[in-house]
Amino acid sequence: MRMAASTLRESDSYLGAQFRRLRSRLGPAKAITAMAAKLSRLVYRMLRFGQEYVDKGTALYEEKYRQQKLKLITKQAAQHGFALVPLVNPA
Repeated sequence: MRMAASTLRESDSYLGAQFRRLRSRLGPAKAITAMAAKLSRLVYRMLRFGQEYVDKGTALYEEKYRQQKLKLITKQAAQHGFALVPLVNPA
């Protein structure tokens, strides 16, 4: 599983995007271990329950991560007494 996890670095998939983010945050060794564990859980579910793996794609992962970061930044700004206002692009 670790060997399969290490190949996610070049993968253009949801798991690949997740691996790259973990790798930047935790370092390569821990990211490979974490993704190997995730792959093991996915394989177990596929074999045990007959579930199919449907790749959601890199774009969905990046958008989900962006929304998560935006929510965190908004919360932190509110704690300091600020309010974030969306920028309106003049067209």
